[in-house]
Amino acid sequence: MEKYINVIGGGLAGAEASYQIAKNGIPVKLYEMKPLKYSPAHHNPNLAEIVCSNSFKSNLLTNACGLLKQELRQLDSLLIRIADETQVPAGQALAVDRDLFSERVTQELQKQQLIENISCEVGKDISIKELSKNAITIICTGPLTSEPLAKEIKELTGQDKLYFYDAAAPIISKESIDFNIAFYGDRYIQEKKKDETEEQWKQRMVTDNSYINLPFTKEEYEEFYKALIEAEVVTLHEFEKREIFEGCMPIEIMAKRGIDTLRFGPLKPVGFDDPRTAKRPYALVQLRQDDKQASLYNLVGFQTNLKFGEQKRVFSKIPGLEHAEFVKYGVMHRNTYLNSPMLLDETYQLKSNSHIYFAGQITGVEGYVESISSGMVSALNAINQLKDKDKNKSKIIFSGNTVIGALAKYISTKNSKFQPMNANFGILPELQGDRIKDKKERYLAFAKRSLKEFT
Repeated sequence: MEKYINVIGGGLAGAEASYQIAKNGIPVKLYEMKPLKYSPAHHNPNLAEIVCSNSFKSNLLTNACGLLKQELRQLDSLLIRIADETQVPAGQALAVDRDLFSERVTQELQKQQLIENISCEVGKDISIKELSKNAITIICTGPLTSEPLAKEIKELTGQDKLYFYDAAAPIISKESIDFNIAFYGDRYIQEKKKDETEEQWKQRMVTDNSYINLPFTKEEYEEFYKALIEAEVVTLHEFEKREIFEGCMPIEIMAKRGIDTLRFGPLKPVGFDDPRTAKRPYALVQLRQDDKQASLYNLVGFQTNLKFGEQKRVFSKIPGLEHAEFVKYGVMHRNTYLNSPMLLDETYQLKSNSHIYFAGQITGVEGYVESISSGMVSALNAINQLKDKDKNKSKIIFSGNTVIGALAKYISTKNSKFQPMNANFGILPELQGDRIKDKKERYLAFAKRSLKEFT
């Protein structure tokens, strides 16, 4: 076996895997088709490009994704470290300046002398079979696998691929927002804390700029809702309509489930008072900072498949966005994932070929941090496999009590209705002893158990 490891794909999983391998003194051949060729959703020549939301979700340990990030920090994850360094205000969430994030990851990997970046399209210019013949290969092609590579993966696994459709929200310029209507604030810090004075609480409300909030009256919401459900969308094929992933549901499809669906979902007004009326709005849209300079904001929960002209028309009906400048319109694109429970083990290794691992959303983990996690696990196992001649001892299987381990177990456990999975406490084993009724306390107990095992 060759004394280097191939990594196919320079996205989040591939970038993390490459760094971990090189850090352990093993040469890496990183195959990335950009900038020779771009997928429909990619535009930036840098590695680890973020194509949807700029949020890595919550940082709280009472949130499964927050716990997953902390687990990865303890494993010296490059991408989580850079996410921390390039974060922008987002309340309790970890959101990043997307361009600065990918630029920093690219620079860090370029510093690694053991990483050779090879620009070519695997599946067309060179085959997986050729790459993996004498070298361990990690396939991190992500949700937008090119057709030649997808065809080769299908032949390699002997399985039909599965698809679901992912939708991204539009981004607008801050200067085009009407702040006679809009106001700053995070719904989860609105209540006065026990240990702060009235003056301290008021000051915190004035200075908090995590989110920009756009309140609706009942009449404004009903007008917006009618325009939304009647707007023109990009036509989908019948099989596409059946395969939209629930976690990335386009807002126009969600709206058609009922007039109040959005008010109890992404447009819920809970935790806010409209400064103009001192009353709770009928509904509320939140905008999250998208760049370090706080000049760009994305519409939270507004993944969409509306035509671009319709996005401008309909979303301009949101109070405060009447003159919004759309820097980037929302898009919808196909995600590809394997039937992993049949194909992969808990190390993300292909059961039928010990030279091949998969990582990223193609494995059925859904989300940025989850993809980084799979890149970490596959890389650590590839490293051990290369260094250890005893294959049985070389596997690193994380405890199912950790989110890292629970995700790996989820994608490798038999499941006839397998669907992509985000980090969540539901995939972790129950706590021992009496059930803790308070949800936050219960989630914190999950986190303490996980981090204790890491220690």
